[in-house]
Amino acid sequence: MGFGGISIWQLLIILAIVLLLFGTKRLKNIGSDLGGAIKGFKGAMKDGEQKEDQKAKEQIEKSESGTVVDGEVTSKERDKS
Repeated sequence: MGFGGISIWQLLIILAIVLLLFGTKRLKNIGSDLGGAIKGFKGAMKDGEQKEDQKAKEQIEKSESGTVVDGEVTSKERDKS
């Protein structure tokens, strides 16, 4: 069983080499930094979506003000058909 031609044993050897080179403390710091970056990115995306939603709501309210009364669309011009 492998991942794209790499066996489990090869992955374990690579993991051992990485641990020897960087150490567990540095890998932990890298992991926490990466997690914080992902969390920050998700937060920024969420804020951006909320701002876009707010702008869209404001535009709808601005364009509909004075045109809807009690659920009916009112217009100054009437169809002449």
